[in-house]
Formats: sequence, structure tokens, C-alpha cells
Amino acid sequence: MRSVDDIARKMKNLPPIRYRIAASNPEAHLFEVACTVADPDPAGQRFFLPAWAPGSYMIREFARHIVTIRAQANGKKVGLVKLDKHTWQAAPCAEPLTVVCEIYAWDLSVRAAHLDTTHGFFNGSSVFLCVNGLEDRPCRVEILRPAGAAYRGWRVATAMPRDRAKAYGFGSYIVANYEELIDHPVEMGNFALKAFRACGVPHDIVITGRQRCDMDRLAADLKRICEYQIRLFGEPAPMQRYVFLVTALGDGYGGLEHRASTALVCARDDLPRIGMREPGDAYRGFLGLASHEYFHTWNVKRIKPAAFVPYDLTRENYTRLLWAFEGITSYYDDLTLVRAGLISAESYLELVARVATSVLRGSGRHKQSVAESSFDAWIKYYRQDENAPNAIVSYYLKGSLIALLLDFTIRRESRGRRSLDDVMRALWKKTRVTGGGIEEQEWEAIATKASGVDLRGFFDSTVRGRRELPLADALAAFGVEFELRAAQSANDRGGKGASVVLNAVLGVRVASGREARLTHVLDGGAAQKAGLSAGDVVIALDGLRVTAASFEQAVNSRTPGSTIEVHAFRRDELMQFQVKPRAPARDTCVLTLNPNPGARVLALRDGWLGRRRKAAR
Repeated sequence: MRSVDDIARKMKNLPPIRYRIAASNPEAHLFEVACTVADPDPAGQRFFLPAWAPGSYMIREFARHIVTIRAQANGKKVGLVKLDKHTWQAAPCAEPLTVVCEIYAWDLSVRAAHLDTTHGFFNGSSVFLCVNGLEDRPCRVEILRPAGAAYRGWRVATAMPRDRAKAYGFGSYIVANYEELIDHPVEMGNFALKAFRACGVPHDIVITGRQRCDMDRLAADLKRICEYQIRLFGEPAPMQRYVFLVTALGDGYGGLEHRASTALVCARDDLPRIGMREPGDAYRGFLGLASHEYFHTWNVKRIKPAAFVPYDLTRENYTRLLWAFEGITSYYDDLTLVRAGLISAESYLELVARVATSVLRGSGRHKQSVAESSFDAWIKYYRQDENAPNAIVSYYLKGSLIALLLDFTIRRESRGRRSLDDVMRALWKKTRVTGGGIEEQEWEAIATKASGVDLRGFFDSTVRGRRELPLADALAAFGVEFELRAAQSANDRGGKGASVVLNAVLGVRVASGREARLTHVLDGGAAQKAGLSAGDVVIALDGLRVTAASFEQAVNSRTPGSTIEVHAFRRDELMQFQVKPRAPARDTCVLTLNPNPGARVLALRDGWLGRRRKAAR
């Protein structure tokens, strides 16, 4: 953890790269960003804008948002030639060189930049040019307030170390290098603010957007999450300060991790209200999201694949380990909630059951391993289309189930003396000592050594293999009963029992809205066999009009094996199909606690869920 003084000392020996960012025209969603190099390459300095943002594994071509770009030195224009989609080279210059970009910011997500008259947000990789060859130079950033009386009340929220700026103020900030520069997103505007401490570390909650959040409740709950995870890996925490940057919308969900902060998007109704008792589905989901991104403070921001050390921000960085970094984080995000006492064991099992249901409903799990899914994230997971459920498996979701099984395997084989927690601490210890990344096979070797369990067969089967995961047997050994039933409706995500189930299905998913447009046609289903395709708009079943709202009920009134005459538009052509609906598959998972598991099983279960007891012998 570098202090401001450490960075200042580094600047005495190396002239910093200077950046200036201004919300120059909020009405037109334009930032003006300047980058100044004191000692440019005499052969002609090159600059590039990253093609992707660490943590979001898809080439996003941020350079497409540059509206204008120019270079100057000593008040005079300097030639600037574009070499490829995101790289520019300035003409040879012996004086300090400044490149100025005008950047369009209208991406309301955690990945890029957004600016209007209500607020501004930017993720550094989408706005700050990188000076080629000088990536290790310290950087000084001047964040300027928009001009005009309407913006006098705006403040700045970021985990970036302050230089001359006041707390939450516009002004000067400093970082040790370019990689750190793009790892501190910035929010500016009129936002709600709440501070708390976790294991002595200052934390801020910043919420932009209209909301009625119980900030005291949110701070208390996040404190429990943060303190649990800090103590899991071991104090002290790896950051000196942490910021939750939250954008509340009418509808939204997403997060992106950073070294000392996270950017989150949520629906405003996901946030807790005054008087709320137990967390409902929406708030439980938000806490899980915050927990997920906070766990990344260790697992991916510091413990990371060797392929990410350093990041090559101009192209894809391939690794087969995303299942371990995203899947294991997805396992611990909700597990943290139950271990920290925020939700019950029953509530947690409902969440696990929903994950299992989602995995079981996609035939892609038979065609792609999580190792392959990790490697292909750049072209498949982040670019899902109508065939995604039939072709890919989520390294997040299946990865979290593999993490659960790995944890269970270690706990069972070690008689409760060791767990996945020990593996994570061993990975953290190795990272602190070497500062490097984890090689492909090294992760498994560290897990084997830390657990004392031979895990080669486990990884071959679950990570590189495509077999069904042995969830029922594994859960039974921990006093959890596993049940599969048919879905109750298209919105049935699993996790709870059902009094009624669907009678007949076509094996499709239908878009919300007025018309019954098929978004997915699932492998082996009645619709696929009859020739229906994603994108078809079903207008009638047996001559009677259907809409998105009436489609499921109309199908469900039929008998499996009977014939339905389906009329649908494909593009502008009316087509007719003969479809034989089928009984729904038993692919909806329900998990319940065994009330009488026996002493040894109870000890394993309590250890897993964070209820401290002596291990069974």
C-alpha cells in the first residue's frame, strides 16, 4: 500500500504524467481530458486508450468514444498520426507534450463514462490515455469542477489518493502508475454519503440517484460483510480506504471491482428502507453484489492469474482460471452473508438452489467446461446470443458450485480441520510474498498443499470435465437435502417448494413486452424439434391470439404429447408449425436442512456455515 508521501518521493526522481479531466459540456455528455508528458520520446511519443477494462473481459473499444484529439507543445500544434484503432503517435518533440481528447460519455454502466447535468462518472480505462513506455511513471490528476452556478454543490467521490484536493473535493490527486490510475473510478455530483470503519479502515458509501435508502442500516450491514472478509484473509486489510460507489436507477444491476473501491449499479428498490426487518429478495441481492465485489479486493485485484501480470490493455488476456477468480468469489459472496449473520441458513440455501437451477437449465454445461468457459470469456460469455444456453456454461455460476464442492471435499477429507478458507489464505500469502500472478497449474498445486488433500481427480472432473456435478451426495454429507422438481412457472428460479407445477412446455423463453417473441429455443425441446427459432413472434396457438402475457398459460392448458398449431412471424413471413408440447423437466432445485443429521455431519455443516464447534473425530 503506497502512501501519498511514497508517491511524492517517486516523483522527485521521475517527472509524473499529468492528467486533467473536466466535465466540459455536461449537456452534450462531453469530458475534456488532457495528458501531458514532460519528456516525450524524441522519436515521437505514442499514446493509446485501453481496449478493455480489467474485470470485464470483453474488448470494448473505448477509443470509439473519442470525438476529437489534438496534440500541442509550448502553445504550438504538434502533428498526431493514428496508427491503429486506439493508438496515436505524435511528431518528434523536445518540449513537454500535451494530448487533449474530447470524449463522449453516455454509457450508464460501471465500465465506461457517463456525464449529464445531474452527475458525472468515469472508469479510468475509458478516458485516460496511456503513455506508451512510461506506464510505470507516477501520475498526477487534476479533476475540474464543471463551469456554472448549477455545479457549485458538486462533490467528488473516489478512493484515489488526494494530493492537494480536499476531502470529497475537486483538485489534485496522485497515483503511483498508470495501472493504479485506471483502478480508481470517480463519481462527481450531488450524492448521499455515509462513512463507517471496518477493522479500523475507513469506508464510504456513496449513492447517486434518487433513493430512500436507510443509510444507517446499509452501513451496519456492509460493515459486517467487510469485517468478515478482512478477517477471513487476515488483518491488516490491503487498502487504506475503501469506497462503495453506487448508482441507483429504476432498474439495473452490476458491479466492477477495483483495488480500493467498487462501482455498483442497482435498482433503487434494492436498497434497504427504514423499518425493514429481514432482507427481502431485492436487498439480499444487493448485499450479495456488494459482498462479491468486496471479495475481489483480494481475489483478482491482488491474487490474480499470471496472464494479468501485467495487464495488456490492447488485446485479450487469456486464462483458464476465471472459474477460480469469479466462481470462487461467487461462492463466497452469499456465504459471507450467512457467516456474517445477515441472512439465515435457509435463506442461503435458497440462493444456492437458484444457482444450481440456473446451471441445470442450460445444456451448454455438457458442451463446455468451466476452464474452457474461462478461456473463451472474451468471445462467448460476454457476447451471449440467442443460443447461449445451448452452447456455454457460466464460470460464475458453475464455478461457484465447484467451489462449494471443493470446500466440501477439503472439509470432509480433513475431518473439518481444513477448508477452502485455508486455500484462499495460502494464495493471499503467496501473493504478498512474491507480488506475482498465479500460473495455470500453480493454483491447483497451492490448493492441494494448503488442504493436504489430493485434488487432481477433483479438478480433472469438475474444472476440465463436463460431467454433472455430484451435488446431491455432497450436500447430503453436510446435512442438506437436495430435491429436483418441475418448474412452477417461467419465473420460477428454484429454491422453494411448489404447490403446483407447469403441465406442458415448449422449451422456449419469451421476451417481456406485448408480443410473444422467442428469445431462446432450448436444445431438445418441442419448439426446436418443430422448427421454431429464436426471434420468431408467436401470434396464435390453435387459431387463438397469444401475447407474451398469455403465452405460458395457453401452452400450459395443453396436454403433453398433443399437437398445437402455432402461427408465428419470422421476419415478415407468416409461418405455421405443428408442435407437440412436453412435460417440464425436473430441473428446479430445492435445498433444505436435514433436521437430524447426526453429530459428525452437524459439525461439518456448522463449520461450513460459520457456526463454531469442535470438529468431529
